[in-house]
Amino acid sequence: MDSLNLYIDGRHRPASDGRSFTRANPVSGAVVTTAAAASLDDAAAAVDAAARAFPEWSATTPGARRKLLMAASQSLQARGDDIVQAMKDEIGATEGWARFNVMLAADMLVEAAALTTQIKGEIIPSNRPGTTAYAIRQAAGVVLAMAPWNAPVILGVRSIATPLACGNTVVMKTSELCPRTHALIIEAVAEAGLPAGVVNAISNAPEDAPKLVEALVANPAVRRVNFTGSTRVGKVIGELAGRYLKPALLELGGKAPMIVLEDADIDKAVAAAGFGAYMNQGQICMSTERIITVGAAGDAFAEAFAKKVASLTAGDPNEGAAPLGSLVTQAAADRIGDLIADATDKGATLIAGGGSGTILNAAAVDHVTPEMRLYSEESFGPVAAIIRAGSVDEAVRIANESEFGLSAAVFGRDVMAAMGVARRIESGICHVNGPTVHDEAQMPFGGVKASGYGRFGGLWGVAEFTELRWITVTEGAPHYPI
Repeated sequence: MDSLNLYIDGRHRPASDGRSFTRANPVSGAVVTTAAAASLDDAAAAVDAAARAFPEWSATTPGARRKLLMAASQSLQARGDDIVQAMKDEIGATEGWARFNVMLAADMLVEAAALTTQIKGEIIPSNRPGTTAYAIRQAAGVVLAMAPWNAPVILGVRSIATPLACGNTVVMKTSELCPRTHALIIEAVAEAGLPAGVVNAISNAPEDAPKLVEALVANPAVRRVNFTGSTRVGKVIGELAGRYLKPALLELGGKAPMIVLEDADIDKAVAAAGFGAYMNQGQICMSTERIITVGAAGDAFAEAFAKKVASLTAGDPNEGAAPLGSLVTQAAADRIGDLIADATDKGATLIAGGGSGTILNAAAVDHVTPEMRLYSEESFGPVAAIIRAGSVDEAVRIANESEFGLSAAVFGRDVMAAMGVARRIESGICHVNGPTVHDEAQMPFGGVKASGYGRFGGLWGVAEFTELRWITVTEGAPHYPI
């Protein structure tokens, strides 16, 4: 199998020391990708290339950047079939999830293209006579982007699109679990006509990640860091960024609650929970992991939800015969089994679920209580916990006692009452009568607490990837006291 190369300064090239690593298909175990394992010298070369390209790219007109990003969107869609197959091979994704990734990522590039003319400043009244004060935003420099495997096209494109729109150059560290998928999106964006060095990508062997990431963050030319992934790794990235005084945007883990109020439309709540909990086998940071039912809604919801969950079976995505695909690794599947066993051993009820290897059907566990690991630990897999609450106040308390705070949902026919509950939930995102899993390119996306800080999307993303500067122009000679 040909080895995937690094992409540095507009050229594909092997690792400087010739090393590589492999990625195996999670279902068959067969090696599906061999990729270059970047060295520290390769990482430095990628940053150097981005730094050299920055002056020219940051001075490019908004219209020119817009055209290139629009072309990148079309190029990404043209690569759709290859990307879909790569996602099936490397992470066990279903066709539907992979196609959705390509569609939303293409939209993100279109949205980024629209942002190029929205990077604005303002004039601020000054107390100094004859002075005009400007607040302006300008490109920050080289951006280090780190995207995960679970939604590799959406999150990979998101990590670079707004930085490029703002006039920054980018070095992307691809995921060790989907190097081919990430390489394909970088190639698609670069082929749109971006100048050499504007977009660079390096892949790495898993064991090299800590030293490689620290070298990238520490590099003086890197001015911004963005990372999407686990809270465990996000804390490491945040610490590194703080040590080197680099602003970081961190979008981390979640344990999304969905509160089902007593007046909720049960059928609509079940449909939303089925999608939110099990799309992409529950391997989404916004996945519905906790379904908190209030009072009499509990029994009605659990009965209807059990039927829905039982219909969501898993299979090899290359066969395309089941709504769910494979988990990303056997370790991930084993962890789901451990969480379910811990809960049922402590008195919870498994109302649906099963499977073997990395092919796990959707599972739901009722009457989950605080002493069970499933109550608080992020599962990141196809299992949802039903937690019973006796009142709205108790449901809000349960939702908020999690360390995470990314996405949430509230279901109730009285929309204003449901909105009142939504306002009390500690999360960056909350949907009333909608699933916890929802994303649009123009929305402010991010969390609170252990789910990270900063926001992707729209003008909020512009604020993350630009420097805000104060510049003044003075007419005449001011009075100086000395």
